[in-house]
Amino acid sequence: MKDFCGLISIVGRPNVGKSTLLNRLIEQKVSITSRKSQTTRNNILGIKTKDNHQMVFIDTPGVHINASKVMNKVLNQSALGAIEDADLIIFMLQRNKINTLDELILERLKGVETKKICVINKLDQVASINSLLPVVEKLRSENDFAEIIPVSAKTGKNINELENMICQNLPENNHLYDSETKFLAKESFMISEIIREKIIRFLGEELPHETYVQLQKLEDKENIINIDAEIIVARESQKGIVVGKNGAKLKKIGEKARIDLEKFFNKKVFLKTWVKTKKNWNNDSDFISSLGIGSLYD
Repeated sequence: MKDFCGLISIVGRPNVGKSTLLNRLIEQKVSITSRKSQTTRNNILGIKTKDNHQMVFIDTPGVHINASKVMNKVLNQSALGAIEDADLIIFMLQRNKINTLDELILERLKGVETKKICVINKLDQVASINSLLPVVEKLRSENDFAEIIPVSAKTGKNINELENMICQNLPENNHLYDSETKFLAKESFMISEIIREKIIRFLGEELPHETYVQLQKLEDKENIINIDAEIIVARESQKGIVVGKNGAKLKKIGEKARIDLEKFFNKKVFLKTWVKTKKNWNNDSDFISSLGIGSLYD
């Protein structure tokens, strides 16, 4: 039996559900999610093996039309660079709208010969599938998609159909990983991302995406894992927002992150967090580079 394997880039504007789709396809949480843009900063590598087909996914950061800050420019470069490396591209948009940024990405994809599948996400928020027909027709007439499929990454609607389409469009190749491997992230990266997800979720609109998490200690003992994590913010005024009155918000972030970490490791976790200010870190290209933002795993 022949083997099929390919690198699959998931591209689209912020908040269309790329991370949710990847987690659904992999059937495991490998990428953090939130309703805010810039949630995904690294090209998350997830792997799904189905019989003789192996899908190696890159979940790219959302593309921004006006990349003014250094970090946004790095994210854009990372997202668009993933297009060039892919064997198959999944372009995502949501519901029955194509906005300016969608058009910009579609224009970028027209010069790429790689096979492309269009995924229209958030089917669960559409009153009738017939309302998508004008968008589907526009996409089909103006682009060269191998397939166009509406899905709900949140509920799983049409995900099996999408998975079958992906398998049908993979090139013939030897598998790169064993069938049990689902992600390649280092433990330290996954820990940092789980904590950062809680920061984003529990601070709502109070704090922009100017936080980063660095591990200071990861000590795996027989019955417990001890983790010390430093939360970096870009301005001194943001420090109080993360900590909250009498440390209440930081405590809540830590508690929720610890629960997810214990699920991830299947082991008791002791998590200690604190907040540090590094002024304008998201405009410091050297510091961003040292954090590995926008790069693939080593």
